[in-house]
Amino acid sequence: MKIFIIQFVVLFYSCASDKMELGNTVTLDCVQRDPIGMISEDLYQVGSVVPTDTHPSFTKKVNVCGITLIAGDEVSTSFMQNVAQTISEIFIVNESTDTLLQQTLLKNLYLYNTVIPLFYGEDWSETSLDGLMDENSVCDIIMEGVSDPVMEVVEHILHHLTDIGAHYTFPSDWGLTSSSKLYDLTQEAISLGYYDISSYSNISNIGIRNRVIIQEYAYWVIYTAWNLRKYYGPEQSEWSIVDGDELQSKLPRSYSLFMEIIPSIMTCPSKQTLDLFLE
Repeated sequence: MKIFIIQFVVLFYSCASDKMELGNTVTLDCVQRDPIGMISEDLYQVGSVVPTDTHPSFTKKVNVCGITLIAGDEVSTSFMQNVAQTISEIFIVNESTDTLLQQTLLKNLYLYNTVIPLFYGEDWSETSLDGLMDENSVCDIIMEGVSDPVMEVVEHILHHLTDIGAHYTFPSDWGLTSSSKLYDLTQEAISLGYYDISSYSNISNIGIRNRVIIQEYAYWVIYTAWNLRKYYGPEQSEWSIVDGDELQSKLPRSYSLFMEIIPSIMTCPSKQTLDLFLE
């Protein structure tokens, strides 16, 4: 069983009062170690949803900005297209974009074969992922038809953008290692009581547990700085900070980490696109 799947069944929050400290080991269980993928001539390509027989449990796919979305017949084509549009908008080029850095990150998404499986609802089988991670980086899934749909989509896109793209592009800042700034700031947020990681205690492998904890923290920082939790939820979670102003006030170093890099490579998707997931 792929250990990263455990994160889908842990509670979002816990009443436990004990604070858990991070260990020194971070295991890259969901990320390819070698750059075996092919880089597209058009780094920003957004393809159409087409049939695929590459993976037995999935019947269709769409490629977007170095990420391959794969799904079975139960997932609607419109949902796949909306997820692809969300990814495309994250990499829109505007006046804040450092195109060199952004394109380096996009190349890493291609090189490490970034794949996101899509399912309908929570009733899906882990066996459908068998063999998928042998040559692909798969750090989460996206589910259609679940509660908090905007969070569901944005969170699991961001897991791949940070675990793969940012990890390889900015290893000292956003790396999934015990020596990165992200690691230190995750521990700071835990120590100050803003990030309750007690719900991850049932992940027995310490290295994988730390990868999940750091991955989730990266998501919370970006999602909160984009002010998306304020409008799209969730109300209750392991994370107690609601918006960018509160993040800047309570965890200024984490806010600085966001401001130093993320606006130059990523943009918050538009409300118009995110609202499509509420229809």
